[in-house]
Amino acid sequence: MSEPAAPLMYSDPISLVIRRRVRPGQEEAYEGLVSEVGRQMASLPGYLGSGVVRPAPGERDYTLIARFSSAAAARAWEESPRRAEWLRRLDDVVEEQVSFEKQPGLELWFTAPPAQPVPQPPRWKTALLILAVLFPVAQAMGWLLAPHFLTWPPLLKALLQSAVVVTLMTYLLMPLATRLAGNWLKQ
Repeated sequence: MSEPAAPLMYSDPISLVIRRRVRPGQEEAYEGLVSEVGRQMASLPGYLGSGVVRPAPGERDYTLIARFSSAAAARAWEESPRRAEWLRRLDDVVEEQVSFEKQPGLELWFTAPPAQPVPQPPRWKTALLILAVLFPVAQAMGWLLAPHFLTWPPLLKALLQSAVVVTLMTYLLMPLATRLAGNWLKQ
């Protein structure tokens, strides 16, 4: 199974989003191979993390998301012999590759579910919406948390504040903001 390689001209973080249909009865083998490839990628420069979206009951399409600090870091993985060998081993457990996408920056927040493909919003709208949500949340968290952690070292306070803001942004605020701003993002 090979994935198309396309040249990328930006240095933003990038997510590789690969959907594969696993052969019936091969789910455990696939998950083992995915765990293995996660360990392999962890040693690469520029690797930021990965995750798997498991299929809904009755479905067989898995989604693997691998995040890299730049297109060059992602390309280094895509062209590596370790990946080529891993893909050869994957042939036995995967029926087909359904899709392969490269999502730059934070656009993964704006990706429509696979059943409803729509064009991505312009990057300036993405940036503006993130700023509109992030700025007040970051300010509020600083104001709310500061009195409770006065004696903490500055870096530890910043880490706590960042963890709270990222969690709120990822799981609550950005999904809500993208739904509310949906029409504007599509224009």
